[in-house]
Amino acid sequence: MLIRCATSEDSDAMLVLLNQLFGVEQDFCFDAPTQHRGLAMLLASSLARVFVAEAEGAVRGMATGQLVVSTAQGGLSVLVEDVVVDEGWRRRGIGTLLLAELQRWASSQGAGRMQLLADRDNETGLMWYRRHGWQHTNLICLRNTSWNY
Repeated sequence: MLIRCATSEDSDAMLVLLNQLFGVEQDFCFDAPTQHRGLAMLLASSLARVFVAEAEGAVRGMATGQLVVSTAQGGLSVLVEDVVVDEGWRRRGIGTLLLAELQRWASSQGAGRMQLLADRDNETGLMWYRRHGWQHTNLICLRNTSWNY
């Protein structure tokens, strides 16, 4: 298993993975052009990393992280956006390797915390994160896509 930085050549494989991920997230609908645009932005950003897991010559998993400034931390934090392993390759430690690589990158950037949002109905995913030391918080996610201020 090879964990490496993604390139634009990995985009098609990552879109397949994002389609699987969005299948369990009630708040999002997969739209290939939209997700492709987001991947391109992440790949071009110096404040983000996209890692892929490659096995047998194909991408089998991915994880993305973005640096943000946290006033609570008084420094940098990493927002983990997408962690997904191909359905046929789960339970082989790939997700663990991807998260470990994100954590190494976060540490190298001086980030003191990693945080993520997860679908509250994805019990399998939530249990997996808990097994890896992630803790629930009292925070909830709010979003606003209308800019009528």
